[in-house]
Amino acid sequence: MLDVVIAGLVLMGAAFVLLGAYGLVKLPDFFARLHAPTMASTLGVGSIVLATVLHHVAHGEPAVKPLLLLLFIFISAPVSAYLLAACARAEQRNLR
Repeated sequence: MLDVVIAGLVLMGAAFVLLGAYGLVKLPDFFARLHAPTMASTLGVGSIVLATVLHHVAHGEPAVKPLLLLLFIFISAPVSAYLLAACARAEQRNLR
């Protein structure tokens, strides 16, 4: 049963990452293109790493590294998106 949950989390994560990549290509402006992969990668990679944690726990192995990876992604993705958006807003003001 746990293997089904892990497979479901991996498939859900892959779907989110694919949706984010599609949004990156198809959305019209920079800010929309920035939002889609940031949100999708956080959710997608988060669910894949959660599946990894469950797999490690099920086999009696420590899951410290995947949890640290998850923490790093949840902290760095919104911060990098904010910094990119702030730079784009500043660049728009300079062009006017």
